[in-house]
Amino acid sequence: MKPNNEEENNDFVIGRHPVVAALQAKQEANKLFLQTGINEKDPVIANALKIANKQHLVISRVPKQKLDLMTDRQNHQGIVLAVAAFDYATIDDLFTNAEQKNETPFFVILDNIEDPHNLGSIIRTADAAGVHGVIIPKRRAVGLTSTVAKTSAGAIERVPVARVTNLTNAINELKERGVWVFGTDMHGTDYRRWDAKGAVALIIGNEGKGISPLVKKQVDEMLTIPMVGDIQSLNASVAASVLIYQGYNARHPLN
Repeated sequence: MKPNNEEENNDFVIGRHPVVAALQAKQEANKLFLQTGINEKDPVIANALKIANKQHLVISRVPKQKLDLMTDRQNHQGIVLAVAAFDYATIDDLFTNAEQKNETPFFVILDNIEDPHNLGSIIRTADAAGVHGVIIPKRRAVGLTSTVAKTSAGAIERVPVARVTNLTNAINELKERGVWVFGTDMHGTDYRRWDAKGAVALIIGNEGKGISPLVKKQVDEMLTIPMVGDIQSLNASVAASVLIYQGYNARHPLN
């Protein structure tokens, strides 16, 4: 039996010294798990915590039983590091991807998407529509896991995904490099009027809360999807698909 949550879809580094070695090597990590009640003043544990905090990793203190399940009852010594199953790109990599195709950049930014199925579906649509890269935050959001990979149907291997510590800083960098940033909201310009011919980035918000206030301040223009039914919201991956393909239509008009 494995835990019925997203931790089961990460790769794990298990044990005190292996965890510290992975952290020191700056292996791409998602979360550090500590056994509840462990001696955090132990030199090895304290060192792991110090490095994890410097790298802005999420630290989760959980019962021993959970670590046992996550590691198939291996000797975890009270500490487990969840590492990314896939390598992340940089923002420079995303621009390079566009340059190599002789196209103006088309990026998708995901603001705290938590459902791995949504992330996988969005990456799959991004691949189909020629998006040059996806940007996700490091905290409070799902990373690249095996569930994401499976849902993406292989697109995860073709669409570079950059994971950043601060989403607003990343957006500012995009804007400084000539990218216009568009967000999604209940109130805004009808998405069918969106002209995405230039260098653009599209922000898709959290499944329940939408785009966070700080990120919303960085947006050049808000887009909205008109709805006439009783339900006035769409699943994040569905909304992303509609908007990504409007971007595709604007960039590849029919003759």
